[in-house]
Amino acid sequence: MKKLDEAKQFISEARQELKKVTWLSRQQTMTSTWVVLVVVFIVSIFLGLMDLVLGKLVRLVLS
Repeated sequence: MKKLDEAKQFISEARQELKKVTWLSRQQTMTSTWVVLVVVFIVSIFLGLMDLVLGKLVRLVLS
């Protein structure tokens, strides 16, 4: 029974802490998501191009 009481207390305290959190608005969340997606897209293109160029350089050096 002690473990059950501890679990209930933990959940109660967690709820209290979550009420203190300042959550982002929907608009802020959407804006941040788009920024992350654009940055990931740009970095993936850059890394893909670097892989292509360096792969060709290695083939050129080894041949």
